[in-house]
Amino acid sequence: MKDTTKTNLRNYGICACIELLIAFLVVWSKGFFVHSAAVNLQIAADAFFVAGVLMTLFAGMMFVSGEGALIGIGFVLRNVVLTFIPMGRARHEVYAKYRERKLKEKEKKQGSKRYALVTGLVFLAIGVILTMTWSALFYNV
Repeated sequence: MKDTTKTNLRNYGICACIELLIAFLVVWSKGFFVHSAAVNLQIAADAFFVAGVLMTLFAGMMFVSGEGALIGIGFVLRNVVLTFIPMGRARHEVYAKYRERKLKEKEKKQGSKRYALVTGLVFLAIGVILTMTWSALFYNV
């Protein structure tokens, strides 16, 4: 297998494992096996939905960060830290140069970050399907 394929599979696997862990924690916190089938299906739907939403939001934050929207916040935090370090202000740089340097660094590291979005949407879809199944089977009971 190619290195990029291995890397992509590893990234998808890591995201899926994180989402399964989140789903397990939701199921565990609600006591999955002590309820009826209707409540268990509702708990499973909630677990997949929560895991999917969290990973999709994380993918959105990765996209926003990759576009350079958070560079200004990093610049401000860096300057605040440099203010409290002795001789830290000697390493001060202008925002335009800082932004240019950070954007060049991001171009070098630019790669596909769809794995978080794809796995998040898959878990979200499973949660929606389980919710629709619960609604069709048990809502009017």
